[in-house]
Amino acid sequence: MLFCIIGTDKEGALEKRLANRDAHLKHWGDSGTVKLGGPFTSDDGEKMIGSMLVIDVEDRAAAQKLADADPYKVNGVFESVDVRAWKWLLKDK
Repeated sequence: MLFCIIGTDKEGALEKRLANRDAHLKHWGDSGTVKLGGPFTSDDGEKMIGSMLVIDVEDRAAAQKLADADPYKVNGVFESVDVRAWKWLLKDK
């Protein structure tokens, strides 16, 4: 089942984000669940301000467990994390 995980950074969290980026990428890479993902940015594309991932897991509990263990959440980068069931309807040809 697909879930979208949306993390919104705390104001001024860029240094923490950069310090935990390798651990964040390893966490999700090692999970083997990511279909797509990347950072949200400021409108000029210069500053990372959050993250979005689409993961494929068995159920909400599995999605929440992975989201809760994300180094960005554990180390105080995120102000909030939202986990939502998601249906992939539109795709590139």
